[in-house]
Amino acid sequence: METKAIFVGFTVPPSLEDIQEIAETIIDELPEGLGKYIRKLKVITEDFPDAFVEQELELETPFDLLGCYQSAGPVVGSGHMAAGNKRQDTLYLYRRPILDQWADSNEDLTRLVNRVILHEIGHHFGFTSEDIEMYEEDMFGATALRNDAG
Repeated sequence: METKAIFVGFTVPPSLEDIQEIAETIIDELPEGLGKYIRKLKVITEDFPDAFVEQELELETPFDLLGCYQSAGPVVGSGHMAAGNKRQDTLYLYRRPILDQWADSNEDLTRLVNRVILHEIGHHFGFTSEDIEMYEEDMFGATALRNDAG
């Protein structure tokens, strides 16, 4: 995966648009095996989760959530009715919590956003930790993951 170097020497925090651009690039480069899960995935970047999400997930602070996958629900019908379904699953990314995690971890921002995206997709679709790790290895390589852990 090509990592943007736009954040080296940043004098201001990356904007909502910067995080959105990173996320869209990541979505386009996700392993093929994830395609069947995220065909019509829409990504929205906001500074924080809204009050409803905070309350529903019983967050202590809005900084506790880096992202949230919200399903549009099951496709109803079949044939041309289902094919015309305009409903999209939505992946919300929360900029301020992501930036806090980035500052605390010294991890590459693109890689961090990638991990958030993989984990949100994985948790939504019931992937095991091993499944998520397999996709991370596919994107980052096994060596890079071991180096991150150390």
